[in-house]
Amino acid sequence: MLPRDVISTGPLILRPPAEEDVEAIVKVCNDPVTARFLPVLPSPYRVQDAHDFLEQAAAKWAGGGAEFVITQDGGYVGAIGVVPPDQWGVASIGYMVAPWARARGVAATAARAVTDWLFDHGVRRVELQAAVENVASLRVAVKAGFLEEGRRREARRLRDGRYVDMVTFARLAGDAVAAEPYLPFFADGELCDGVVRLVPMTVEDAGDFHRMLADPTVAAYHFGPMGTLEEHERRCRYTGYWWVSGQRIELAVRDAASGAFAGHIQLAHVVPSLGQAMVGYSLVPEFRGKGFMTRAVRLLVDWAFANTALHRIVAGTDAGNTASHAVLERAGFSREGVHRGLFVRADGTRADDVAWSVLRPT
Repeated sequence: MLPRDVISTGPLILRPPAEEDVEAIVKVCNDPVTARFLPVLPSPYRVQDAHDFLEQAAAKWAGGGAEFVITQDGGYVGAIGVVPPDQWGVASIGYMVAPWARARGVAATAARAVTDWLFDHGVRRVELQAAVENVASLRVAVKAGFLEEGRRREARRLRDGRYVDMVTFARLAGDAVAAEPYLPFFADGELCDGVVRLVPMTVEDAGDFHRMLADPTVAAYHFGPMGTLEEHERRCRYTGYWWVSGQRIELAVRDAASGAFAGHIQLAHVVPSLGQAMVGYSLVPEFRGKGFMTRAVRLLVDWAFANTALHRIVAGTDAGNTASHAVLERAGFSREGVHRGLFVRADGTRADDVAWSVLRPT
């Protein structure tokens, strides 16, 4: 049985929910973001639903679990709950944050504090799950010191009827606190030089991305099978997860003036032990010849060297793709050599790969 404690952590106070929280609970549970990723909540969420929650919270405490509201300066900013530990000392947590308190570290601070509190009371392992599209929740898990352990494919159904993959995380009592992410998110949410904007790619970009890859001048140098629109939509739903987990960064290249989709650029094949990653890109035909991709590559490379531990960024181009060669040369890359017969073309023939790199400035 877990004690009905009040937990103080930094500017936050975590306490059992009370009647005074009803109005705030209703507002949070009617928020579109909350409703999207917590489809079990009634919609619309009414005052009676909040009173029912208070009864359920009391029952959870009585049954060996815990339910806290998160407060700051006396005001409600979120909630975090604990499923009762099982016979092996394993508990799980879930959390939500009020719209007026997001992007302030509330959930990560609360999750870390509750997890440490559970360890102090004999829990051996704490688990949590987040939808692969719920980037904010994924970031909370990492910031709170949880380690990713895998993905459960199509394990939960969202309110719009789609099934979504769930990412599983856990912390053990002896785990060290996680370090800063190898690939931090952009401080301002994007990179821009006044002409080109680089923004995280989302599912709204899937159609433009699909049409770009289907263009014959792009497809001629595309590596691997051409995906369907459905496959590209799924890829775009994963971009935030890949970034949070340090696997790669996927960005839409946009015209800063109009906001139009101009192309795609990625930082992939990240190898922290080598301090190396690979840049790859494609541009839609109507934005070629304007220096867009050179600007995009420079923006991403300069950011990577300023904000990550990367020492070396590489690129590979089809030997016949002279336009791509010119982009890399203008962006400061040096040609390193040729990998003979590396790329398999659509017709089954093979093409040489020209290898390029740029090093961190000294």
